[in-house]
Parts: sequence; structure tokens; C-alpha cells
Amino acid sequence: MPEFFSFISEILWGSLMVYLLAAAGIWFAFRSRFVPFRFIRDFGQSLKSSRVAQPGALSSYQALCLSLATRLGSGNLAGVAFALTTGGPGAIFWMWVSAIIGMIISFAECSLAQLYKERDDNQQLRGGPAWYMERGLGMRWMGVLFSIFLLLTYGLVFNTIQSTAMAQAARYAWNVPGFISGIVLAACAFLFMLKGLNNVARLMQWMVPVMALAWIVVSFGVSLWHANLLPAVLVNIVKSAFGWQEAATGTMAYTLSQAITSGFQRSMLANEAGMGSSPNAAATAASWPPHPVAQGFVQMIGVVTDTFLVCTASALILLLAGTAPATGAIGGTQLMQQAMVSLTGSWGAGFVAVIVALFAFTSIVANYTYAENNLIFLRRNSARNIWVLRTAVLLMVLIGSFFSLPLIWHIADVMMALMAITNLTAILLLSPVVRVLARDYQRQRKLGVMPVFDPKRYPEIKRQLAPGSWDDIPRS
Repeated sequence: MPEFFSFISEILWGSLMVYLLAAAGIWFAFRSRFVPFRFIRDFGQSLKSSRVAQPGALSSYQALCLSLATRLGSGNLAGVAFALTTGGPGAIFWMWVSAIIGMIISFAECSLAQLYKERDDNQQLRGGPAWYMERGLGMRWMGVLFSIFLLLTYGLVFNTIQSTAMAQAARYAWNVPGFISGIVLAACAFLFMLKGLNNVARLMQWMVPVMALAWIVVSFGVSLWHANLLPAVLVNIVKSAFGWQEAATGTMAYTLSQAITSGFQRSMLANEAGMGSSPNAAATAASWPPHPVAQGFVQMIGVVTDTFLVCTASALILLLAGTAPATGAIGGTQLMQQAMVSLTGSWGAGFVAVIVALFAFTSIVANYTYAENNLIFLRRNSARNIWVLRTAVLLMVLIGSFFSLPLIWHIADVMMALMAITNLTAILLLSPVVRVLARDYQRQRKLGVMPVFDPKRYPEIKRQLAPGSWDDIPRS
């Protein structure tokens, strides 16, 4: 069975996903006239201007922290180790390249999610890929398919990976049995599953920045402590990225292919750009300025934070320690602990375990929020079905803490690709709408006024929107 999923993953990523991601990023860069990079100074302003939540909506800052909660998980530690296992140091370079592409894709998908948002029965803003597939494309069947993929991926598969990483980290650092780690993690996650979206967002808005900053500061601090080794590490990353070191042996093409594939895979697992997950958070926000593009800017910050800061910090620790990941992704967490110990001392294993536990907890809670959101889209959000979902999530957390399942990583790669293919197809079909949004924002910025989206200017788009979703926006 592992061989089967590994084969499917190799086909999807080696023959399709890398090209699809690259093509989508380049396409949206030109279609948007590079608006995401031309107005990069607006990123901070869009985030700063929407820090207070409105009734039935999250603030942009809360939505960003919610999306970061799912991004910051074992993929930022064990996933980076797996990239080094399969692609060598060069995979880190292609992870950076993928992140630049991912920023553009995240801009497009999150702008669309904000545009096609709607209010549920409790007047809470909801949205995401399933909604823009139904409203923007008129293809509810595609939205249903995407929702099923997301429920399987975020409700089941990813939560198993998170609990496995935490259990292994706690066992290595403190010799804690896996079942104890799993029970504690499941119990803590369960308490916040009952709190609802707004309470989860309030938790994430302070917890996510603290844990991310702790890992970034300590990891970069350790790296600077070994600054004399950094130039050689960076040179090795660049040389390996293009297979220059293997050119003489005739394996350059194979090494380059592995580096690119591994870098793109792990980058998507970490920052999730293109998968269609972060749009579920973006749609819940009341952006200010009141324009879909503003939320696209905010969510691009998540890609930068995740890949260029958190994942890079992890990669530097591994490369500076000089350890070669030989046990695969399933041993990636322990490898990170060993690397930290070799650079800092015995306290490093416990520090990594604490970070992994925090990443796992926030990821599982946010993953559940995404899954419940898509259960609402499927119109299957009865009390019974919600409890079935909660039970399934907790069961997978417990299973992950009891057993080490290499198969789960291969399944995750396949499910990740299926989600991305469905989502990327949808946003490419909706690229004319992305172009309209980008140009509308650019037009108003050139006029020197605060960008405000007025659907009356675009009758075709207005007909697709949920009634009242943009009617209460103040006009300048």
C-alpha cells in the first residue's frame, strides 16, 4: 500500500503539480499586472487597518493567524527534513522559489474567497474555494468535490501527521509514552472544537505569533551563533539547487528534478498556497479597506512568514548541524531535535518538543475549523454530523500518537495534490475576475482614494454574489 501511494504521488508531483503551480503563478502575475508586488507597501496597512473584529466577522489579523495556525505544523520541521532527505540542500532553494509563486496564487485564491463570501444562518461570514466554485463558476459539483477532499485531508490525514510528530518529539525529549501525548493533545483540541469560530480566532491571534516568534528567534539566534558556517551552507543550497555538484557524475538531471519536486511539495505542505485551505480563513474577515484585494495582500503575509522565516529557520538548523536525514519524514522531528541538541545542548530537544506540541495543537484546532466550514457548504452541518466530524478528528489524533504510519505521508501528498488540482483549476477559470479585482484596486490607488469594491460597476460579477454580501460596505 505505501508503494502504491508513493507511486501516485510521484506521478502527480513529478509530472503535473510542479508545472501547474509554476504556470498558475506566472499566469496570475501577468493577469494582475504584478499588483501584489507593486503595492507591497499596502500589506502592512491592510493588516493594521482591520485589527478589530466586526459582528459576524473576523478581523484581518485574526483571519491571518487562523490560516497561519494550519500552515505552522509538522511540515515546518519534519517536512523540511523530508525535503532534505529526498531533494538534498537544493530543495530549500526551490522551496523559496515555490513560495514566491505561492504568494501570487495565495493572492488570487484569497481575493476570490473574500469576493464570494456569504453569511450563514448565524450571520457569520463563510466562504472558500467551494463557494467561489459554486457562485463564480456555477459548478456546485466541483465545490462538493473540493469539500470532500478537504474534509478527508484536514479532518483526517493532516491531524494524524500532527499527533505523530508531537508524540515522537515528547518521547524523544522526555520519554513520554505516545498514548499519553495523544490523550492530552486530543483533550485540549476537543475543548476548543466546542468554542466556535470566533473563540478559536481569539485564541490564535495571540498564540500563533508567540509560538512562531519563539521558533524564529531561537533558530536564527542559534544560526547566527554559528555564523562562520553560514556562508558554506548557503553556497551548498544554491549549488545543490541546480545539480552543479553532481554534474561530473552524470546525475545532475536526476538531482535537479528531485530538488525541485521536493522543494515544491514541502513548500505547499507548509504554506498551503494553491491548496485552497487559507481561503477558508480569508472569507471570514471583514477587510479594511473594503476590497477583496486587501485580504489577498494580508494572506500573502502568511506565505512569507511560513516559508521564508519558519521553514528557513528549520533548514538552517538541520544544515548547520551537518546531519543527513536518512530516516525519512517520519523521523524528521527527531532529526530536528538531534540537530538542535548538537548545536545548543540537551535543552534543545525539549525546546523542539514544546514547539512541535504548540504547532500540532493549533493546527488540529484550525484544521477542524476548516473541515466544519466545508461541512456547512455541503449542508450537512447537523448536530449529529458535527459530532461525527469531531469524533473522527479526535480518533485520528489518537491513532497518530499510537502508531508511526509512513503511509500517512504518502496519502497526504496525494490528497494535497488532489485538493490543489481542483482549486487551481477553479481559480484559473476565474482568472478574469482576479484581473478585474486587481485593476479595480489599482485604478482607485492611482486616483489617490481608498479602494472600495463596488459590485454595481461590474453587473456580471454582482449577479454571482451572495445577496447583501457587499451591500453594507460604506462608499467613499
